[in-house]
Amino acid sequence: MARRFAIAALAATLLLAACGPSPAPPAAAPSADGWYDFGGSWNATGRRHTIAMGGDRRAALLDLRGSLLLAGPGRPGAGFGAEAIVLADNETGMIGRAVWTDEDGNHVYSELRGDGTQRGNRIAGTIVGGTGRFAGATGTYSFSWQYVLEAEDGTVQGRTLELAGRVHVPPRAATQGSKP
Repeated sequence: MARRFAIAALAATLLLAACGPSPAPPAAAPSADGWYDFGGSWNATGRRHTIAMGGDRRAALLDLRGSLLLAGPGRPGAGFGAEAIVLADNETGMIGRAVWTDEDGNHVYSELRGDGTQRGNRIAGTIVGGTGRFAGATGTYSFSWQYVLEAEDGTVQGRTLELAGRVHVPPRAATQGSKP
């Protein structure tokens, strides 16, 4: 009985130690030319309103909100809240705008263009500025979009596949607010 108690106490101690705070990740550093390379994932939910445009043509307005998690030693930040508004037309492609918001309220603004929002269609993002530590940011990123849920009431849930890009943050902006 004492042996079982000792094993249970050891297991509980190890479990509590594993649940403690993890060490903070090292601060991201830009490359020598000031660019941050990143990869990651963007998961979002929202609403889609679709209209018929005659024949098989459809146009849809999407309003999406979710989380963007970036990976890699050169990422400009770890996590962002992300919002996008997109107009997609199955004949002419899609155009949209996105805002990423970090934990300090700083924004990254981007424009989206692509062949559509169906799986396998590449979507390109152009970073066109930001606020706080991202003021003056420029760059590009791309991904494919995959719907995970498409309900009849217009509710959608999706995620990115192969999200990757690079961003340049001017030194004056990078020193404002928290570290990138």
